[in-house]
Amino acid sequence: MQYLEIKNKTILITGAAGFIGANLVLELLKTQSPVNIIGIDNLNDYYDVSIKEWRLKEIERVAAEKSESIWTFIKGSIADKQIITDIFNNYQPQIVVNLAAQAGVRYSITNPDVYIESNLIGFYNILEACRHSYDDGAKGVEHLVYASSSSVYGTNKKVPYSTDDKVDNPVSLYAATKKSNELMAHAYSKLYNIPSTGLRFFTVYGPAGRPDMAYFGFTNKLLKGETIQIFNYGNCKRDFTYVDDIVEGVKRVMQAPPEKKNGEDGLPIPPYAVYNIGNSHPENLLEFVDILQQELIRAGVLPEDYDFEAHKKLVPMQPGDVPVTYADTSALERDFGFKPSTSLRDGLRKFAEWYKEFYKI
Repeated sequence: MQYLEIKNKTILITGAAGFIGANLVLELLKTQSPVNIIGIDNLNDYYDVSIKEWRLKEIERVAAEKSESIWTFIKGSIADKQIITDIFNNYQPQIVVNLAAQAGVRYSITNPDVYIESNLIGFYNILEACRHSYDDGAKGVEHLVYASSSSVYGTNKKVPYSTDDKVDNPVSLYAATKKSNELMAHAYSKLYNIPSTGLRFFTVYGPAGRPDMAYFGFTNKLLKGETIQIFNYGNCKRDFTYVDDIVEGVKRVMQAPPEKKNGEDGLPIPPYAVYNIGNSHPENLLEFVDILQQELIRAGVLPEDYDFEAHKKLVPMQPGDVPVTYADTSALERDFGFKPSTSLRDGLRKFAEWYKEFYKI
């Protein structure tokens, strides 16, 4: 594994107004300046756009403080091939981090089109642009890092989930598109010697997160006095991973592209890798809700005498969902000396404090 310096590099981050994307941009500006970051996002309304706009304002504020760095934001879709071609021609990114994707398991059941557009066509456009970045002997892209997902493991019975496990039985279209990304990246790594690393993220949460995630949706409902539904009668376990841990993992991986080398046949061995990034500590959903309610009361989002029992309903499993997610992160620890470690209480406390401030409660 070779080391790639991030400073003074031109980096393309897709999904830059998204939860992980925006946090990654902020981290790179704060710790890797001078750096030239191009962000693209279509700012779609899958969830409240004001949260995406708030994230972009945070980036602009930090970028203004780091005057030696350059931050360029482009509003557009990675499914638009011309936009991607233009970005590669104009900026010639050396590192590409593809975080743009239509997320969410349940939404993929009702709105499949957007998953094909963003996750397959969009990712294909990125791969093609990386491929052509080497045209005419140019140095081109030095590392492509892209988001995969823990959902590729489907209903695998063996836990914790290891990247050595077979993942050929997705239980949602979303999972199928993420598995497809890994397969497409492998083919392009083999054919065109593009160093690529896929990251299977496990249930990412934190301040300014996605409102379609359980912790955020629960908070919105409890505040309105509505009932929250806890699936699989509370017998779901999730490997909740705090966003700062995810970003630290991505940053380390960016700096270590898989090595280019040839096999005995003289052809490239694909410079390709996949890692899990998770907390490797699954939490029961009922315990999770318990900690969340304590932190919402502590932050002053909910009153001290809130009656949670009256607002909780245990319901069966939903289609496309899985009962447990659990990351084996030993490869990440081995290669990068890093293991996510933020406790659920610390992470939910930061979320509750942000929520109170953002919604001015």
